[in-house]
Amino acid sequence: MSGMEHQEVDLSKPQNQDLIWDLDSMARRELAERFIQLFENRLCVYSESVGQLYTNYNLHFPSALGRKMVVLPNPYAFHDTLHGIDAVAIRKTGLCVLPGLVLGKPGLLLTTEIKQGGPGPKTMPFKQALAQIISNQKKIGDDFLPIMMKGDLREFDQQMPYIHLHRLQVQKLSRLSAFERSDIQQSITRKLLLLYRQADSLSC
Repeated sequence: MSGMEHQEVDLSKPQNQDLIWDLDSMARRELAERFIQLFENRLCVYSESVGQLYTNYNLHFPSALGRKMVVLPNPYAFHDTLHGIDAVAIRKTGLCVLPGLVLGKPGLLLTTEIKQGGPGPKTMPFKQALAQIISNQKKIGDDFLPIMMKGDLREFDQQMPYIHLHRLQVQKLSRLSAFERSDIQQSITRKLLLLYRQADSLSC
């Protein structure tokens, strides 16, 4: 257990609202909390208001804030906060990650955009789908770098939590040097590899 888990959220200081996620609309909030924790430090979190990407953080659910989740970047690892990430380089993927328990299985599933009130989503095992997407993107000279941001933790039919994925397109970070863009790409890819390797065993 790291010391970070005991880090207090100081509510007297102005908070970055991008890092305070409202879980009030979640019917199955405890399940949503367990699910999002599977991605802690495995998917990077983006804050548009400050143009930063956090690769090293903890998720907190402070009772003082009610039904909210706070993303707390590790204050001792400032190298793990990536700066100069313009919103123009962030785009929606239309892809969502679901817990395998949708099908009564462990692990994670990937699906295309989930429509509320629509038919149940068609799913693929996460590892298989991710490998296919990465391969397809490589063929067109692009990297698939998924991230998440406020609003990406959602719920299907008030039953099942899921995460919508955004992605970072590093080539659109025109203010950064080639070295900086490469560094950012490698940071996200390292996290993604970790998620990929563990995807079949993650369960909420």
